[in-house]
Amino acid sequence: MGVSVDEFLDLLEELPEVRMSHGGEWIGLKVRGKGFGYLWEATETVGLKATIEEQIALVSERPEVFEVQFTAGRFGWVVVHLDRIDRDELFELVAEAWCLTAPRPMVAAFEAAHHIGQQAL
Repeated sequence: MGVSVDEFLDLLEELPEVRMSHGGEWIGLKVRGKGFGYLWEATETVGLKATIEEQIALVSERPEVFEVQFTAGRFGWVVVHLDRIDRDELFELVAEAWCLTAPRPMVAAFEAAHHIGQQAL
């Protein structure tokens, strides 16, 4: 278990139009100019946008993996310790953060391509 910084960066390539901006000690993650995450390489942690409900659930269920970062409006940002999470769960959280931020048509195309929210026939 655990994801390296390089593995995290590779994971971002699976999401459309992700751009990175360097902000000193952190790297901002954006889609169409709007932020959905941060990477701190030195601490091997990422901050991800989530709903407040998701933030509360993650932190209360597994405080050794997740921390409250901050809340802004209807969103609760969560710090994720990369060495304490598996790739599939991390991808799900990153994809959710991306979906909360990307334009609706882009999200719909991504979800259709990945069969998210579709029932098996």
